[in-house]
Amino acid sequence: MTQPAPGGAQPSASRISARPRSAAPAPAGQPFAVRCDNLVHVYRTPGSEVAALRGVDLTVRPGEMVALLGPSGAGKTTLLWHLAGLLRPTAGRVEINGRQLTELGTGALARFRLTEVGLLLQNPGRNLLPYQSALGNLMFAQAPARRSVAARRRRAAELLDRVGLAGAARRRAGRLSGGEQQRLALAVALANEPGLLLADEPTTQLDPVSAAAVIELIRDANTSLGTTVVAVTHDPAVAAALGRTITIRDGRVGAEGLDGQEYVVVGRDGTLQLPAELSDLFPPGSLARAERHEHGVFLHRVDPPGPQDPGDQAGLPGPGAGR
Repeated sequence: MTQPAPGGAQPSASRISARPRSAAPAPAGQPFAVRCDNLVHVYRTPGSEVAALRGVDLTVRPGEMVALLGPSGAGKTTLLWHLAGLLRPTAGRVEINGRQLTELGTGALARFRLTEVGLLLQNPGRNLLPYQSALGNLMFAQAPARRSVAARRRRAAELLDRVGLAGAARRRAGRLSGGEQQRLALAVALANEPGLLLADEPTTQLDPVSAAAVIELIRDANTSLGTTVVAVTHDPAVAAALGRTITIRDGRVGAEGLDGQEYVVVGRDGTLQLPAELSDLFPPGSLARAERHEHGVFLHRVDPPGPQDPGDQAGLPGPGAGR
């Protein structure tokens, strides 16, 4: 039962509960596929600084599929670019398969992206050589794998068929529609069977049928090759297909979804972000009291007492006292 708050303030009936849950460790003897430790990124422009990431802690196990959710501008794409080694942290660290990306030079980072990571940027045209054919893009993407020409052609034909572009193999990438470019860009990202696939809005330009095919291809890479997947998305179908969700708000990990349940994530400094559906119950500036209970921790909103009489504040009799 809720007890009255001290000082006459009354707690509201609204409350949220938290249940502790520890992150599962990586398999014995194997590092996490992704590990971010207090990751901070500040964009600096003349006269101003904008903190895009504010101390992100995140682990992803090998073979896991994770969807990064959150409003536009929350820091999702910035986080993805850090995982690809395209940005350097302002503070903190990023590890991929046990290697700190900040310790790799420019050449080593380029080899890392060519051989170990499949990267699908939000604008599909940025993933492709516009003057090359669809087939040529896939042949070029496989160059670091050092396969025979015949093996590269077989892999390219397989991927073109999987994304529904077998009939467009000889067309220039720059002449494909936006949706076709999106599908080709995913095929390019998967061409070398990467251990980690990073995708920024992989279905944003696709119709439902094409989107379903792309999701199936991502799931197939995960099932058959053990590819770890981290994808930024606003598409509920993608989030549902990947299983685990991480919600980024204001540059922090605010919530995590797993097995159909969503949990509030407590930051290393003890802060937490309330779910959006509770914003009307806990508006900015609300007073709240946290209490330990047998089954978890309850957070109670507290209504502050009304304004006191000036005489009471001074410890003196108020108007009408003694009458």
